[in-house]
Amino acid sequence: MPTPRLELTGIVKRYPGVLANDRVDLAVMPGEIHALLGENGAGKSTLVKIIYGVVQADEGDIRWDGRPVRIADPHAARKLGIGMVFQHFNLFETLTVAENILLGLDGRSDLKALSAEIAEVAERYGLAVNPHRHVHALSVGERQRVEIMRCLLQDPRLIIMDEPTSVLTPQEADGLFVTLRRLAGEGRSVLYISHKLEEIQALCDTATVLRGGRVSGHCVPREETPASLARMMIGHELPHVARHRRREPGRPVLAVEGLSVPAPDPHGTDLKDISFTVREGEVLGIAGVAGNGQRTLLGALNGETAAPAPGMIAVDGVAVGRLSAGRRRALGLAHVPEERLSRGAVPAMSLARNTLLTAHGKGLVRHGLIDFARTRAFAQGIIERFRVAAPGPETEARGLSGGNLQKFIVGREISLEPRLLVLGYPTWGVDVGAAAAIRQEIIDLAEKGTAVIVLSEDLDELFEVCDRIAVIAGGRLSPLRAVGEAGVEELGQWMSGGFAGAARKADAEAGHAG
Repeated sequence: MPTPRLELTGIVKRYPGVLANDRVDLAVMPGEIHALLGENGAGKSTLVKIIYGVVQADEGDIRWDGRPVRIADPHAARKLGIGMVFQHFNLFETLTVAENILLGLDGRSDLKALSAEIAEVAERYGLAVNPHRHVHALSVGERQRVEIMRCLLQDPRLIIMDEPTSVLTPQEADGLFVTLRRLAGEGRSVLYISHKLEEIQALCDTATVLRGGRVSGHCVPREETPASLARMMIGHELPHVARHRRREPGRPVLAVEGLSVPAPDPHGTDLKDISFTVREGEVLGIAGVAGNGQRTLLGALNGETAAPAPGMIAVDGVAVGRLSAGRRRALGLAHVPEERLSRGAVPAMSLARNTLLTAHGKGLVRHGLIDFARTRAFAQGIIERFRVAAPGPETEARGLSGGNLQKFIVGREISLEPRLLVLGYPTWGVDVGAAAAIRQEIIDLAEKGTAVIVLSEDLDELFEVCDRIAVIAGGRLSPLRAVGEAGVEELGQWMSGGFAGAARKADAEAGHAG
């Protein structure tokens, strides 16, 4: 038998109140794309952080090419030949793309030469990012591309990918898969974490499944089905997302008319004459490739960016285009941002205190004083209802896995029972069971009369929860389609901006009807 490139034996990692890894064994062979599967909180992220030297195991052994090794830190991991693309971005906001990548490359100092190399790699792998742009001006998808390129430029022998396609388009994901297969064909190894079971089946040679910090099984993904893989991960059948009752949408809750807003940063995408309406009990989905105006639209809707005129955005007939985020929330608007750690939660604060960011009006603050008992109870209710893997409401937000923090933030906003809910990528990095639960909560909330907007790159998700779907491309919004009338192929073309003809047809039909 060939020697494993990486072999873990009996790995144990404990945190206060949590046994993250419980005697985990794992072997990754040369030239193999090996999937690591499990629910949020199953121990995947902790295990790969041990491999990459971010944290140290309490017990167990690590072998690299058959030799015992101690990986003291990420520098030691990179020196061995281990590269990693993290689920959460490790980028400095005020530096350029090239400067950020330079910080992660040992022994490199020529920024001009590196910028040229970045441009070459970006074009080769279809991960185009301008090396001279500052990170604070990048969308989530563009930041993910920076992380992937930084890893590839290290020329690693083992590549750890933690949810690398969560913010990539299908075309970008396909391009990444071509790259990974070519790297595996060269004898490199890939340890791949993803909650997208279809891509695990298409890409990976073998899989190790974790549940509750322990190895619960091994399999060959292509010999399984998404349902059987999900069952191995969560221990029971995948929840079925269903509409309990269909109702006709009620009166308009949100009306956007002729919204044209310049992007807050010079490299962002301006909004151009966007108009749509969302009614009571309706879920409107907006698809699109990252960097096409989603961040500008979210900012305009939630109040971070003021509209040129108050009447361009109205909530229940009230012109809110020039109102602050706080005043819009007072009218019943809730919002799940696209970036959970920097925008949805304060990492160093407890979950209980993070509820105060948006839920203080639910009786958690009275006469200017925080009711800590009620705040903890509110946070505990979110933890239980949304099955957040956390020791309790006093756990710091940064102590949760990415998927569990996402569940908590989504749960916090849904628990407000808002009049209007705007969600940016609600199931990003969330396991299949939790994603199904979140989608069901969205549907249930709409059925109670809430108007919902979901921005997502996951077309399957939008088809599952939405009543109507549109596409944003180049800062413009396509015509809206009822879910039953929309096709994946058509929406895919629209995501490249090809909906001008459809828009003219829709305008003509509207004029004829008038």
